[in-house]
Amino acid sequence: MSNDRLAQLAALHTRREPIVMLTAYDFPSARIAVAGGVDVILVGDSAAMTVLGYQSTREISTDELLMLTRAVRRTAPDTPVIGDLPFGSYEASDSVAVASASRFVQEAGCDAVKLEGAGEMISRVRAIIAAGIPVFGHVGLLPQSVRTREGYKARGRDPEQALAIVADADALANAGCSAMIVEAVPSPVTALITARIGIPVIGIGAGVETGGQVLVYHDLLGFSEGRMPRFVRTYASAFGDLSAAVRIWAEDVRGGRYPSVAETYPITDEALAEVRRRLSAQ
Repeated sequence: MSNDRLAQLAALHTRREPIVMLTAYDFPSARIAVAGGVDVILVGDSAAMTVLGYQSTREISTDELLMLTRAVRRTAPDTPVIGDLPFGSYEASDSVAVASASRFVQEAGCDAVKLEGAGEMISRVRAIIAAGIPVFGHVGLLPQSVRTREGYKARGRDPEQALAIVADADALANAGCSAMIVEAVPSPVTALITARIGIPVIGIGAGVETGGQVLVYHDLLGFSEGRMPRFVRTYASAFGDLSAAVRIWAEDVRGGRYPSVAETYPITDEALAEVRRRLSAQ
């Protein structure tokens, strides 16, 4: 890990202290994440669904994600920020991958970038690292490869798939990744990965056998609706509380209870009289 902010994560890993990673996508979410004491922020391509209303992570563009990432960096100048390379921004060639990663560093101030998968992506990882940009790997469930809602399911529950995931993690670590995201993988398989690679392993739906955990901001705080993945623990009820507050405000508006006199700006009788005098003279 090459800069001072990433060195914070390396120090946590050395001391075997769990790394707390949360996604954030804008000024208020980054502000809350920092106030809550997270160690690192991932500006995830999950913003496609949580912020922009797309049906999958595959639909968000680089420009859209860069705009959100810049907002996070402005809000969290001292926190490590990881930029998630969106689908289509790195797969074509090493040069395309380096160009995309460079934009996240130069235009949005990211400390590292994340990309999904191994295999052909190992070459992309090496090229990005050779350009001086740290990379976080991602194995297990790869959301950018999922085309239907039914595709969001655990990986590595049979021997062949588990071995393939371990091999991918090995390859990414050997290629020089600074950390590894392991998603939706049985905890014992995650334990094998953690024991084999010397970099931080951050889990999402991967059990406790990791060096840290990450969750999606909107899932953690209860903005999301519908059935949640089994690994999500919701710590607030933001959607219900906030929509209830809006409903009460709307009722106050319709009932003439908002705004009150105390919520309006005064004008002196003399000034108002002068306004009226001038209007009547027109």
